[in-house]
Amino acid sequence: MQKIEALVSTLSGIVWGPYMLTLLVGTGLYLTILLKGMQFRVLPHALRLIFSKDKHEEGDISHFAALMTALAATVGIGNIVGVATAITFGGPGAVFWMWVTGLVGMATKYSEAVLAVKYREKGPHGMRGGPMYYLSKGAGLPWLATLFAIFTACAAFGIGNMTQANATAKIFEATFQIPSEMTGIVLTLLTGLVIIGGIKTIGKFTSFLVPFMITAYVICSLWVLALHIDAIPHAFGLIFYHAFNPSAASGGFIGATIAAAMRYGIARGVFSNESGLGSAPIAAAAARTNDPVKQALVSMTQTFIDTLVVCTMTALVILTATSWTQGVDAGQLTSASMAETLGDTGRVIVAIATAFFAFSTLIGWSYYGEKAIEFLFGPKSIHIYRIFFTVAVMVGAMTSLEFVWNFSDLMNGLMAIPNLIGLLLLSKVIKQETERYFNK
Repeated sequence: MQKIEALVSTLSGIVWGPYMLTLLVGTGLYLTILLKGMQFRVLPHALRLIFSKDKHEEGDISHFAALMTALAATVGIGNIVGVATAITFGGPGAVFWMWVTGLVGMATKYSEAVLAVKYREKGPHGMRGGPMYYLSKGAGLPWLATLFAIFTACAAFGIGNMTQANATAKIFEATFQIPSEMTGIVLTLLTGLVIIGGIKTIGKFTSFLVPFMITAYVICSLWVLALHIDAIPHAFGLIFYHAFNPSAASGGFIGATIAAAMRYGIARGVFSNESGLGSAPIAAAAARTNDPVKQALVSMTQTFIDTLVVCTMTALVILTATSWTQGVDAGQLTSASMAETLGDTGRVIVAIATAFFAFSTLIGWSYYGEKAIEFLFGPKSIHIYRIFFTVAVMVGAMTSLEFVWNFSDLMNGLMAIPNLIGLLLLSKVIKQETERYFNK
């Protein structure tokens, strides 16, 4: 077993290594150039479209609900622990490279959603789309579509389910002394209640939960920043200066090179917003719309909200405090930074936010896994999948998951390879659809 774990860890390191990160960011940069930087030009228009309604068009849920389902899956532990990890190992400059990843990732997220809606199809359980369908129907590569679906199904049970349940159980046990078994029971019941009704129930639930949890987290962060308003210009100065200059060791901070800032900033940025992995377009395909570009513009705002808003709040809270220079563990850094200002209240806020973020990720990924399983085994497999997915929550909450984390990380990364191939092969279609919409 140790050899298998070592192999999986090695493969995960390769998949999430410099070549993959370069490919992910490079694809985003290529699409940004191809689309003439449209994410910068049309962001206000895209934000307005979030609340538009196409009641009489084909689809299962509104633009807003599709966005919230995708945000549920991406706004997660990466926004709290991932940002802290980037700063701990890459220094303040890592935040700049997270922003770069988010900005070019908006073009990637847009492109994924264009193809997802264009090549989607109607099934007995509602709309179905995503990389599986644009790879098979658009690019003519059904074998690659099958590989993507396999990787997605594995990631859904791992990084989208058991690891999230485990993180929530550990946080509640450490902060509130609630036994893992109790957390597991509650999470299992809630998960079953939400996912049993499919995307319509998931959409309603995430439309309520996600805006609430993001708004609450941003307000708490702004509260802390208001009390350290004089330190904010210095924090921005650290970010921009150390993006291009090494971070010197200070206090408990060991320092970081420019290469480390780039590596950890890009890696944690991609891990947080999932641009290029191919997960979010599965939710986009369920939107009620008659135009692929319309939903794609809405989907593009997901990366903006996740990375440019939520991750930035975490980064500023950390950099206006002193804990990051005192050798505090990355897993506790955001909590410790909040606690510097708010005391134990800060720790409670981070614990509750992490739990909410983890559970929302679990719900969002339940739908991604469902559509992957439907693609592989047909509509009759969906009910069986939902039962197994719900049971896996209880297992995750009560089990040590070091191996599952590594395996899930590997599957998550492998999803990107077929998806990026599809985006590059169908880039002409993305450009044509975009020009058609804006010329109209």
